[in-house]
Amino acid sequence: MAARPLVARQPNERLQALIQEAGCSNAGLARRVNMCGAEHGLDLRYDKTSVARWLRGQQPRGRAPGIIAEALGRKLGRTVTIDEIGMANGKNLASGVGLQFSPTVLGAIEQVCELWRSDVGRRDFLSGSTVAASALVEPSRDWLITGADTQVARTAGARVGRSDVAAVRATTDALVDLDHRYGSGHVRPVVVHYLNSVVSGLLAGSYTEAVGRELFAAVARLTELAGYMAVDTGQSGLAQRYYIQALRLAQAAGDRGYGGYVLAASMSHLAAQLGNPREIAQLAKAAQEGARGQVPPRAESMFLAAEARGHALMGDARACQSVAGRALDALERAVGSGSGSVTGDDPIWIRHFDHAYLADELAHCHRDLGQAEQARRRAEEALEGLPEGRVRRRAIGLLLLATAHVQQRDVEQACHIGTQAVDLLGSLRSNRGRSIWTTSSSGWSRIGTSRWCGSSGRGCTCRSPEISAGCAGVLAGAGIMGCVALWLLVRVVLVGLMRRVRGRCVLGCALLCDYQGYGWGSYRP
Repeated sequence: MAARPLVARQPNERLQALIQEAGCSNAGLARRVNMCGAEHGLDLRYDKTSVARWLRGQQPRGRAPGIIAEALGRKLGRTVTIDEIGMANGKNLASGVGLQFSPTVLGAIEQVCELWRSDVGRRDFLSGSTVAASALVEPSRDWLITGADTQVARTAGARVGRSDVAAVRATTDALVDLDHRYGSGHVRPVVVHYLNSVVSGLLAGSYTEAVGRELFAAVARLTELAGYMAVDTGQSGLAQRYYIQALRLAQAAGDRGYGGYVLAASMSHLAAQLGNPREIAQLAKAAQEGARGQVPPRAESMFLAAEARGHALMGDARACQSVAGRALDALERAVGSGSGSVTGDDPIWIRHFDHAYLADELAHCHRDLGQAEQARRRAEEALEGLPEGRVRRRAIGLLLLATAHVQQRDVEQACHIGTQAVDLLGSLRSNRGRSIWTTSSSGWSRIGTSRWCGSSGRGCTCRSPEISAGCAGVLAGAGIMGCVALWLLVRVVLVGLMRRVRGRCVLGCALLCDYQGYGWGSYRP
């Protein structure tokens, strides 16, 4: 059998140019790549010889090209794609789709349409990619320093009118309502298909300057919704791409207010989910600065609430209290009478932000700061003002309230409220709801168990019949927290939120209780 012909490697001139631009030595780049890889859980051990091989044309395996691009991007202060470092091939070539804040309107249209096509095509690299904090902050800098697009009108293609824009808005409103009621798992495929099959054609059509601005504004809102739905279905890497493109579309629309909303309401919450509190505050401040004087007080309140969340997660109670107070003042200015009603000056994308929504944001702040009583009061206030149709938000609010009761050692009430949340989550296809469930229940296990049980671990002293029943088969030492964990865990199993649980039989259920102190740490419903 003939031997395969040898293929000569070509020097990687793109990588060489970027290394020179960054002012890195080979050894310096290797160190940066190893450090960046460690942040992603990778044990990389590259050195200057490794970099020399890359420059000669060798392609590192696995996730290494993406890590190299990220390390160089951090040094250069901008997003660097795998294609730019000369390590793109088939799948990797498109892995930068949606990650750039395009400098031109035409480039923005091409970027977002390619993102929609890739999403419809179910390309795994879009949803499976990780999210770097720098990739969230860098587009905000581009947005801050980029001037308004001078022209968006197009003369080629089918004519697009205001009725087409109205159709996009009406479709978005209908999809938002469905998402609130049933969760994104049911709705997101419809959104992406509509964007790819209908909206892409509108962007490629011909329209006047005025209609074009309105079209970009409507598409920005629907693109942001698709990003939120990606979060709700557990696809953070994909959500990041949609948010960046929504920000760019808002810029094309000339709507600085909505651009700020994307930063403060979307990107900052994604940063929170990823555990980057400093970036939350940075994004919220960028929203305030970039939209200063161009948003109503209601939007100002939301931007400030997002900043307060960042301070709370960093443990800065004083800064959180100061910013939260400003958020409350701004919302009072928005409603005048303090009734929480929407004024005619509020754009549609901020009308949902009322006293109940702000109370929910502040309840999260108090929870993160360990202020249980304040968290309970704000969570109750948020639930009281929540419309019945907001099933997912009600479930999340109930989990927040249950957590506050656990922090106050009111376990029976926490169990009662937690079961209500589980019942609601059972009707949703929402990864976000389940993720918050996991976060809440994991936090409960950190409160401790030994001092809860009145019989020093030899039995349970719960008064609630439900919890007492749940305690019947709990092994010695579980304490009251074991009762809470077991009862709610059984409820989760009954509504189908857990597919498998390891352990021994408890109450006739095949529940393997191998978690420490009967806490929640090892369970991921």
